[in-house]
Amino acid sequence: MTVPHTIPGLCRFQADLCRKLGSSLYDHLLNRCAEDYEQGGPVRELLEPHKDDPRGSVVALRLMGAVHRLVLEGRAPRLAQFYPSSGGTVRLEGGDVWETFSATLREQMPALRQLICQPVQTNEVGRCGALLGGFLLVAHRTGLPLRLLEIGSSAGLNLRWDHFRYTWKGGAWGDPASPVVLQDVFASEAVPPVGAVKVVERRGCDPSPIDATSTAGRLTLQSFIWPEQLERRALLQAALEVARTVPCVVDCARAAGWLRARLEEPAPGKATVVFHSIVWQYLSHEERDRVAETITAAGSRATAEAPVAWLRMEPGRDSAEIRLEIFPGFAEQLIATAGYHSAPATWLAPPS
Repeated sequence: MTVPHTIPGLCRFQADLCRKLGSSLYDHLLNRCAEDYEQGGPVRELLEPHKDDPRGSVVALRLMGAVHRLVLEGRAPRLAQFYPSSGGTVRLEGGDVWETFSATLREQMPALRQLICQPVQTNEVGRCGALLGGFLLVAHRTGLPLRLLEIGSSAGLNLRWDHFRYTWKGGAWGDPASPVVLQDVFASEAVPPVGAVKVVERRGCDPSPIDATSTAGRLTLQSFIWPEQLERRALLQAALEVARTVPCVVDCARAAGWLRARLEEPAPGKATVVFHSIVWQYLSHEERDRVAETITAAGSRATAEAPVAWLRMEPGRDSAEIRLEIFPGFAEQLIATAGYHSAPATWLAPPS
């Protein structure tokens, strides 16, 4: 998948992805944004300073998230009528939504110049349904409690995955009383080995961590959920409830250095699981190499009494791919595929 190098190209590229993933509003607005940039309108005024930003920083989604935040804060009441997240209705005919969006950019330009610098922070809870099989497989193969280390943690909601409820045809896992319920997490009768899992440590890092217990933090997370996706919004609200009662440390740090320090700490009697979901694109090539080298080095030191696993959910050719490697004894495998925002996952790993 080739990512364009111009702002209009990036807007159109993201518009196509939004259309495929169910957001007709963002598809429409981002295509109009591309045209507006080319015509020298307010989109160009706002985004021109970011034309050399790394492609992985997803400037198009940063723009959409910044405007959505204004809508959620009540600072763009006319635009809110088109945003289901604020009680509005998506109406694309007639051009009113674009005219209102464009007017909002002009009126709120100073605020948007600041907000657009906020990195994309989705912290998508629905991805835990796809990651679940990896965690279960690590626990099954090692027979040890899990020590969780997540890079790109945002607010750390996915570090609380073991406090969610998961269901599928013929089975379920997790607390039946959890406010977070992920349904139909497996697409077929093939499922991972299901058993008890004990998490004894959960810790993450992020260059710009979000406090899930703060009003500002919750608003940031909500702003990056696309306005039509009300089920994702409800799932986030439920996960924020869990966050209030399950403590979790998310350090302000970049991935490679933080991970090296954590993996140098002795962890006997625990299976250390390094994991991430849709994070790789936000790391530089150099940082990706350093992360991979750090995990490989830790794997070379791993033992059956202190194993190290690497679980990741990242974009593949047509869907997200969930890959797992356990040191020692379990070579890297593609264990499942899934959608980018949620299950169902197609389980691929062979029976143990």
